[in-house]
Amino acid sequence: MLTASVSAVEALALHGYVLIAHVFSAQECHCLATDLETALAACSDDATALRRTNGALYGARNLLDVFPAARTLWQLESLVSRLRQLLGDDFGLVRGLFFDKSPESNWSLPWHQDLTIAVQDNTLPTTRFRNPTRKAGVPHVEAPREILRQMLTLRIHLDDVTPENGPLRVLAGSHRHDAPPDEDQETTILAQAGDVLLMRPLLYHCSSSANSPSSRHRRIIHLEFAGRRDLPDGYAWRHFVR
Repeated sequence: MLTASVSAVEALALHGYVLIAHVFSAQECHCLATDLETALAACSDDATALRRTNGALYGARNLLDVFPAARTLWQLESLVSRLRQLLGDDFGLVRGLFFDKSPESNWSLPWHQDLTIAVQDNTLPTTRFRNPTRKAGVPHVEAPREILRQMLTLRIHLDDVTPENGPLRVLAGSHRHDAPPDEDQETTILAQAGDVLLMRPLLYHCSSSANSPSSRHRRIIHLEFAGRRDLPDGYAWRHFVR
């Protein structure tokens, strides 16, 4: 595990991730989880608040709209200073997601990179953006690598992450290469509630199902930041929160 004892700049450049311990208290995590549950319970859009057929919530899109607190909860000096150091003075929050892996809603994801961004209009002519889609009514596109390299994801852990509840696994250094990932570099990200993971979107990562019969939630607030407001070809971020 990489911690704040290693320079965040060095860790992000070399490995593509760094874990910052004890950013939020246990009480703050509890309050965030409770407020999130309330906000998503009130959301009737099934494409935004994602539920299983049994009603169990497993995630949410458009988090900046349905949970406005996500727009500002990252604005702590310990995080803002790192974001400014890593992205420059002109960075902004561009998208928010929520993930919950629970006994009622277990799931997994294969190895992948985060290539998709939310934009205001994905129908403009372009030679850079690809594969336009709509998710919960919001236009998305796959962004070119030069934009993704200027982005950073901040993942706030609301629960302890253990080997039993389906932790994130990453291929350290894979964000720096176009070649297929080397699974010899696999690292499992274990964390305590309140820890924050910073990671590059081009870092290959995956997540296994929680071990049955795990009784733990694995709730994550996932916030994506960009280094600058401008996008090429007339495209614009759907959100750019300063």
